[in-house]
Amino acid sequence: MRIIFMGTPEFAVPTLDSLVAAGHEVVAVYSQPPRPGGRRGRELVPSPVQRRGEALGLAVRTPVTLRDAGAQAAFAALGADVAVVAAYGLILPRAVLEAPRLGCLNVHGSLLPRWRGAAPVQRAILAGDAETGVGIMQMEAGLDTGPVRREGRTACAGKSAGALTAELAAMGARLMVEVLADPDRHPPRPQPEEGVTYAAKISKEEARLDFTATAAQVERQVLAFDPAPGAFLEHAGERIKVRAARAEHGAGPPGAVLDDSLLVACGAGAIRLLRVQRAGRGEMEAGELLRGFALPPGTML
Repeated sequence: MRIIFMGTPEFAVPTLDSLVAAGHEVVAVYSQPPRPGGRRGRELVPSPVQRRGEALGLAVRTPVTLRDAGAQAAFAALGADVAVVAAYGLILPRAVLEAPRLGCLNVHGSLLPRWRGAAPVQRAILAGDAETGVGIMQMEAGLDTGPVRREGRTACAGKSAGALTAELAAMGARLMVEVLADPDRHPPRPQPEEGVTYAAKISKEEARLDFTATAAQVERQVLAFDPAPGAFLEHAGERIKVRAARAEHGAGPPGAVLDDSLLVACGAGAIRLLRVQRAGRGEMEAGELLRGFALPPGTML
């Protein structure tokens, strides 16, 4: 097929690679424009999809918007059979949705209609969902409301957002290739009307550990915000990110350090901080932190 690919973050790269490997003609790659970044925050950094598209020798376009007539005409002029979308990050106007012969197919990282929206992986982990998955959805004007052609499932337990996102990215790439190989075999199925939830964007403040919650909930915070933005606590004027933690038995005032190995009391149970990161430093085991940063039993975090 003649395919327009639309994506921005690392999550989308496996799908792009799979389309090329399957022999499809990717006539253009759309990605969000380069953003300020780099060591000083001033260098314009291309997205992972832009970098991958250019490495593959594909034509890459980075429009700021698709709402103006010129951008829509340029999109339609590509004469695509289908547009494949994976975490593109811009709203697609109706003119864009309807331009390809088979419309636009989206790789969405949840079991729709649960967790429509921007942060489905993190929200599934935070909510303690037993499983999540990925759907190949026929896009329409609503927010992730379109019918689903193919779906895959996986367990959530013990997986960080980074690990789960990578797993779903690979799964979504495989399922997209299967759907494109025989679209008639995978007809669109309307989403159920029950069970709709929305996955709002993650704010940095949500990553602050809430020790008044249960230990299981605090553990989910750590998993959901790894690798970004990173769950954190503050002590003695310093912010410390928590990269790995484990719920355990223990009791005390929420936020109190209970032993010499960073067991911290929660609203119910306790959380063992296993791997942490101080500002401007690399990750370290909790024991390494304690050799240079005193947190004796009784310390309140």
